Amino acid sequence: MKKFGRREDDTGLRLAVLTAGAPALASVSPAPLPRRDGPSGSAVTEASHHPVMPASVRERVIDQIEPSVAATLSRDALRRQIEEIVHGIANEERLELSGREQLQLAEEIADDMTGYGPLRPLLLDETINDIMINGPSSVYIERSGKLEQMPVRFRDNDHIAAVAQKIAAQVGRRVDESSPMVDCRLPDGSRVNIILPPLSIHGPCISIRKFPNHRLDIAGMIANGTMTPAIGQLLEIAGRARLNVLVSGGTGSGKTTMLNAISQFIDHGERVVTIEDAAELQLRQPHVISLETRPPSLEGTGQVTQRDLLWNALRMRPDRIVVGEVRGPEAFDMLQAMNTGHDGSISTVHANSTRDALTRVENMVQMGQVNLPSRAIRAQIIAALDLIVQVERMRDGQRRIVQLTEVVGLESDVITTNDIALFEYKEEDAQGRISGAYRSTHAVPKFKSRLAYYGLDRAWAEAVRQL
Repeated sequence: MKKFGRREDDTGLRLAVLTAGAPALASVSPAPLPRRDGPSGSAVTEASHHPVMPASVRERVIDQIEPSVAATLSRDALRRQIEEIVHGIANEERLELSGREQLQLAEEIADDMTGYGPLRPLLLDETINDIMINGPSSVYIERSGKLEQMPVRFRDNDHIAAVAQKIAAQVGRRVDESSPMVDCRLPDGSRVNIILPPLSIHGPCISIRKFPNHRLDIAGMIANGTMTPAIGQLLEIAGRARLNVLVSGGTGSGKTTMLNAISQFIDHGERVVTIEDAAELQLRQPHVISLETRPPSLEGTGQVTQRDLLWNALRMRPDRIVVGEVRGPEAFDMLQAMNTGHDGSISTVHANSTRDALTRVENMVQMGQVNLPSRAIRAQIIAALDLIVQVERMRDGQRRIVQLTEVVGLESDVITTNDIALFEYKEEDAQGRISGAYRSTHAVPKFKSRLAYYGLDRAWAEAVRQL
């Protein structure tokens, strides 16, 4: 059996192919991998949809690779050595494989060994926000708010499962039939959800929410149409005046991005504790403590929930607490924290409107405090929350702030609110882009005294007039 062996070559790599009894491998220098323009002008490699290669060739190539040696090489060095093996096998077997097809097979095997297989070109494409693998030939991405099917192919369901296991193993998680569901993250911070059979009936599914290195700030959101300058100024004032803010929206609406953007106005002298299920926030302040939940072990022990972390955070002397997303009984502890001196806290919640967000928070509190009267819960909510920011991914793919709502008070048993800004649809242009304007009640906010304390009341009034 031929294996990768070690020797010095002209590149300084200690790797070669032992060819005992086999004809010498010819040197191959195929043309650069051709590229084609994908949707929205992105480049997609042809390797992502190469013709099916004979399984025997793949098996013979893998059989000749010594894993312990291959692990010491860079991807490019490994790909060059694999390419030599493929070329030798093609000559030996007189296979009709062109130089381009040989290079494609080498690329695929190298990706499987050093990365995430067919996902590599999608992960490298910075224009892609979400990647969804539903099956070997059913791969979708979300780009600019629109879903597109990609010409990316996995060999079979086992290939998808192998990639999923590699992703989970990188962060010390396991995913298999006994533990078929996992949330984890890639080294770049991208969030990954994996679900395997028998829970996923037709095969393994992987969902990846990518987080690019360059995060949008308020200025970038104004530039791309997420908000107007006046809305941006109101959010800046809210951050600097330490208002308690809840960011609400549907899946993929940009809640986490908005939370990150608002957090840029937190003073660098403050101590901030972040709490998340999967760490993805990227706060720019120097004094940030990031906490992450832990799932139970296979024996069902060792679980650490967001509620546990919130209790612990209160003992860490935080100036602000940022919860990536409230989704359960920890909502009660978050309200308690906001009501006990931790002004300026920020969190997100899944809801379709600012009014629905209040209902969601109330329901989540009741999950952990079943005997607490509804009126007492609502009193906690209005004492804790100052502002709700509703974000939405609209049908033109653009993410926008559609509501900026102040939580005012309690009348009888009903929470009263005031829409500081409400987006109203006007028209749609020839390219399908929606346009509209914000309407405001111009009412004096209940937190006017807080604004005055920070010397921002006049700035707030001026920003509201510009809506």
